[in-house]
Amino acid sequence: MLRMSVLELSQLSGVGVATIKRLEAVDGLPPAHARTLESLRASLEGEGVKFVGTIDSAPGVCLIKARVSTYKVDGEDDS
Repeated sequence: MLRMSVLELSQLSGVGVATIKRLEAVDGLPPAHARTLESLRASLEGEGVKFVGTIDSAPGVCLIKARVSTYKVDGEDDS
């Protein structure tokens, strides 16, 4: 949806790459601290993702605005 790498999401949210990968592998509500989930949610919402439904009723996401990549991976140059 966003074409955002795990590394980009990690840098944006402050959540470690290994943690994001672990959470992605889980079906349903991921076992994580509320602060971790809120940081990921806020980062994704800042990029235009809207969370819809509830955990019990039709949970999902939709894109409400197009993402323009402004991220630079550490060590990446402008060329």
